[in-house]
Amino acid sequence: MRDLSGIVKAYDIRGLVGEELDAELAREVGAAFTRLVGGPAVVVGHDMRESSPELAAAFSEGVTGQGIDVVHIGLASTDMLYFASGHLDLPGAMFTASHNPPEYNGIKLCRAGAAPVGQDSGLSEIKELIGHGVPEFLGAQGSVTRRDMLREYADYLRGLVDLTSIRPLRVVVDAGNGMAGHTVPSVFEGLPIELVPLYFDLDGTFPNHEANPLEPANLEDLRAKVPEVGADLGLAFDGDADRCFVLDAAGEAVSPSAITALIAVRELEVEPGASIIHNLITSRAVPEIVSEHGGKPVRTRVGHSFIKQTMAETGAIFGGEHSAHYYFREFWRADSGMLAALHVLAALGKQQNTLAGLMSDYSRYVASGEVNSRVDDQTSRMRAVIEEFRHRNGARIDELDGLTVELSDGSWFNLRPSNTEPVLRLNVEATDSERMSALRDEVLTILRR
Repeated sequence: MRDLSGIVKAYDIRGLVGEELDAELAREVGAAFTRLVGGPAVVVGHDMRESSPELAAAFSEGVTGQGIDVVHIGLASTDMLYFASGHLDLPGAMFTASHNPPEYNGIKLCRAGAAPVGQDSGLSEIKELIGHGVPEFLGAQGSVTRRDMLREYADYLRGLVDLTSIRPLRVVVDAGNGMAGHTVPSVFEGLPIELVPLYFDLDGTFPNHEANPLEPANLEDLRAKVPEVGADLGLAFDGDADRCFVLDAAGEAVSPSAITALIAVRELEVEPGASIIHNLITSRAVPEIVSEHGGKPVRTRVGHSFIKQTMAETGAIFGGEHSAHYYFREFWRADSGMLAALHVLAALGKQQNTLAGLMSDYSRYVASGEVNSRVDDQTSRMRAVIEEFRHRNGARIDELDGLTVELSDGSWFNLRPSNTEPVLRLNVEATDSERMSALRDEVLTILRR
């Protein structure tokens, strides 16, 4: 029995090419996925990594071998694959390892309408089916048709955000040699935007920097370029372009929580009183601002499957995570960094303030960012933190996703175990830098004793 425990993650399949993930396994995943979701077809896309076309072709063979057709859209961002899945009402597979190094690749799967496939919604069944051997299909094989959906994707996004009356903007975009280099020119075409491109050549070896904007070092080139060319803002996308990070005119990063609040307010103007999803490590400013604008903030666990499920249950119009994933009901509840970027451009371009001035209304607290601690025993370290704060005057403890502790002075922290490595992830927020630093250091001292 093939052991897939190391590469089947919470939300996707991901591993080292040639060692953990190869064409044979991709073919088996295609067959197993087809058994799970059925027909009439599966839409398949891939990123710019050297191994992606071969893996996507092998996956397609697994699908057609089960008698189901494939609609192959070729080069795509992950949100473009979600668009294809929603627009065509077909299950889909995207070949990408997102921000991981070049030697990795992976498969993100979804059901028709871009509905998520995660560990609890299909991945475990796929793993079990492959482990026991996917039954051979004896009927006629399916066929593969190719369809370029880039223009349809770009038109659809522009139809969701009114950018016709914005003032001219100069925008630096760092694609990190990832899929934004393929999608941004089409999406921005015809808009009053002067595009200054950085690293738009598609290159899965990432010769300039890792396509992971969460790491500050990967933003340095963009941080320098924005003020150098007098741009109004900068945008940085990860490798598969489903996340977008924003820098103001001075090259300073804008908190994804603040972007969440901004877009939430814009969406509430369209549908007053609507529900807005935020995960539990998003800034406390988000639910405050949503409530102040008449919306209903709904808190959920971290992770796209939880966000999408809660959006479906509540009918929420929008959801945001502090990791720069943004989910839109009008985009089949899927996440799209590009759509979030268009909202930021529209908000900035319809007034005369700078981005920093615009965002000042949405940034209320000081956050630590995610701080990781490698530990030998996650459970005992978590227990030590609980015991330290359990009896503290005014403290409130919540164990929805890891451990969240709220203190009487308004500061709070969340501590969550990683699903894939012996690491605890800490996020702290407070009303000022001094309180944030003190609380962060106190928790880290407990963890690292």
